[in-house]
Amino acid sequence: MMQTIWAGIDSGKRAHHCVVIDHAGTVLLSQRVENDEAELLELIAAVTELAVDGEVCWATDLNAGGAALLIALLTAHGQRVLYIPGRIVHHAAATYRGDGKTDAKDAKIIADQARMRTDLQPVRGADQVAVDVRLLTSHRLDVIHDRVRAINRLRATLLEYFPALERTFDYSKNKAALTLLSRYTTPDSLRRVGVTRLATWLKGRGCRNSAKVAQAAVDAAHAQHTALATEAVGSALVTRLAARITAIDEDLAEIDAKIAEHYGQHEDAEILLSLPGFGPVLAATFLAQIGGTLDNFDTVDRLACVAGLAPVPRDSGRINGNLHRPRRFNRRLLRTCYLAALSSLKNSPASRTFYDRKRAEGKSHKQALIALARRRINVTWAMLRDHTPYAEPAVDSTPIAA
Repeated sequence: MMQTIWAGIDSGKRAHHCVVIDHAGTVLLSQRVENDEAELLELIAAVTELAVDGEVCWATDLNAGGAALLIALLTAHGQRVLYIPGRIVHHAAATYRGDGKTDAKDAKIIADQARMRTDLQPVRGADQVAVDVRLLTSHRLDVIHDRVRAINRLRATLLEYFPALERTFDYSKNKAALTLLSRYTTPDSLRRVGVTRLATWLKGRGCRNSAKVAQAAVDAAHAQHTALATEAVGSALVTRLAARITAIDEDLAEIDAKIAEHYGQHEDAEILLSLPGFGPVLAATFLAQIGGTLDNFDTVDRLACVAGLAPVPRDSGRINGNLHRPRRFNRRLLRTCYLAALSSLKNSPASRTFYDRKRAEGKSHKQALIALARRRINVTWAMLRDHTPYAEPAVDSTPIAA
């Protein structure tokens, strides 16, 4: 009879720790290896030899990042790899003897959990397009976070010396306001330039609503005639921050173009874009998070569960029917489905009707959108499964009773 051994990997950025156990939980190997191709290949060969005529089941607490090279090598050698989320390892550790925490202990827990559990999912590879857009969309999200931080710093600095101008514009959306701050950042400079010349200057730099922006800025300048001690240094910092935000916006435009280019190479690109609410960025993010194919999910319910859109019961004693969002789910996938559902309200009568019905049932805005996102998961699954673009269904025009 073929015997299985289990190899648990506590993955890290620079090194991994591997513990191999047999069917009785006896440790056969405990070794630390660098995150280096040569050392990882030696580890794979050593563990494979331990299996003799049996098979090896590998398990890791990371499925990307520092474990990417290890997973690629294991896949190339035809090894079976399971993914155990770090949250499971953390909670499982409390059931093992000892309060200490080491990489070796974590690796043994991972191996032991892989030996006992039957609900762990295998690590499946994504297609090349999904890999590309996953990196691009992740980078885009980081850049957006940088933009939010820069805008918050800009507003905080303006509050130090020119609060009237800080509250006049929404600097996250108003390009003309950022252009204004590249030169005119103090009350005195705005009063001296005046509305007419400022509007002409903004218009010459391609700003829309230049006259309106100029009038609002000069009005803010006339509302404050006191020069604060922080004005000299603060105005210089605001100019630099405005330039940084403008540069980030240009970077985002380039990233969006690359995302659209790579996403367009996928065979289901147009199918997913046909669903209201999905633009190139959201569609690419969705595709990246599911690995580019539905093969990673057995059923549509499994996909909904991974996306955090399938409520789970928390019943106890006399309490039943108590549903909550699962604790373990893909937050980026949930965010993508939520934003797509929100966007679909603008141009999909079916989505709007469903949303209004849920609101009429007493659901909050957030609850109604999550219900809509769950329904759209079924539609998306059918579209990708059958390779069929979206067709807007007929909507019952009967008004919803109050």
